[in-house]
Amino acid sequence: MKDIFIIITLICIIISCQDTPRELSSTNPINWEKRMITTPISDSLDMGHTFLSIYSSVYMRNEKEQSDLTVTVSLHNPNRDEEVFIDKAVYYNTQGDPIRTYFDRTIFIKPMETVQIVIDGVDKEGGTGANFIFDWKKKPNSNEPLFEAVMINTFGSQGLSFVTEGKRIK
Repeated sequence: MKDIFIIITLICIIISCQDTPRELSSTNPINWEKRMITTPISDSLDMGHTFLSIYSSVYMRNEKEQSDLTVTVSLHNPNRDEEVFIDKAVYYNTQGDPIRTYFDRTIFIKPMETVQIVIDGVDKEGGTGANFIFDWKKKPNSNEPLFEAVMINTFGSQGLSFVTEGKRIK
């Protein structure tokens, strides 16, 4: 009887110590819903696509040792008076496979506003060569949206951080 009690106690301790699953990305779908355009936008808008390289991990001492990074992807609207519209944001891994689509209905970014997508440091799906493709629209004669990523990791009193900038593609 005493052995059964000890076994049940050990099972309860093991179960209670397990981490509860959590989302790998901190994007809040409610925030995207608030930004979604419900009426069609003008066909006279200029369209474009931007490629943004990011790194959810980097090699450290050799190709077997990697450091995982937290990534903050910033979508900037550099216009003082005009909104920009983002139609789609797709995240790809090192092999070029789409991992997730953050939104596939048009959202708006207010003038001079910045919105973020955060890739959690424990999210290793992207790998050492992850990237985003953003499809966007803007009014003629206004500035294109800007896309940047900040990658960071800290360990002890040391840290690693760097920035990448998006490039317009066809």
